[in-house]
Amino acid sequence: MCGRFVITSAPAALRQLFGYIEQPNFPPRYNVAPTQPVPVVLVENGNRHFRLMRWGLLPSWVKDPRGFTLLINARSETVLEKPAFKNAILRRRGLIPADGYYEWKAEGGRKQPYFIHRADGSPLGFAALFETWAGPNGEEVDTVAIVTAAASEDLAALHDRVPVTISPRDFERWLDSRGDEIDAILPLMTAPRIGEFAWHPVSTRVNRVANDDDQLLLAITEEEMEAEAVKPKKAARKAPAGSADDGQGSLF
Repeated sequence: MCGRFVITSAPAALRQLFGYIEQPNFPPRYNVAPTQPVPVVLVENGNRHFRLMRWGLLPSWVKDPRGFTLLINARSETVLEKPAFKNAILRRRGLIPADGYYEWKAEGGRKQPYFIHRADGSPLGFAALFETWAGPNGEEVDTVAIVTAAASEDLAALHDRVPVTISPRDFERWLDSRGDEIDAILPLMTAPRIGEFAWHPVSTRVNRVANDDDQLLLAITEEEMEAEAVKPKKAARKAPAGSADDGQGSLF
């Protein structure tokens, strides 16, 4: 699956790679989490555009989002049948620019985070599906989920699911949803090739969404991993009633 990711490339470099019209300026993000606004590239009126959407898809038919499961991922094997995704896969496909993501592997009774990125260091585009949810009072929220696939043999050592990444040569094919024919994009919803991605262990500081700095990407040694594992756990503090949501309302 994909539950946290990273955007570190310069805005101009991402604009050139993805080819959208807008010129957004934004700082790097090292710990993007569900419910936050995330950048999505989509096609409207024949042009590519950059739009912020809430990470966590809400189908248009949902009446009350408070009672609906947060859909941050969509399984490639079932997107054609699942009510939440079957319309989006036909008409509302997008790309989420990123530079890598985090995954947690169970090791010795604890979960060790890893940073996963392209072996050549280049940016990537997550395959995404989006929907606009309209509330009873006329409000509209653009929402998005990342498509996942069964992991290739090497990445399966960390987790059995991986985000689907679309190669730049296939951006146009993935984003073109002018017709109902989707046979052309089904072969794109697969895991990366063996050796395409690399990874290394990182600090458990990434577990806390409030931590968002470049130190999160640094590889740590086995000694540092063991030291983090024996740190005493602090009791969780209760947030005061009516407090904010830990800063998750803004990406940029």
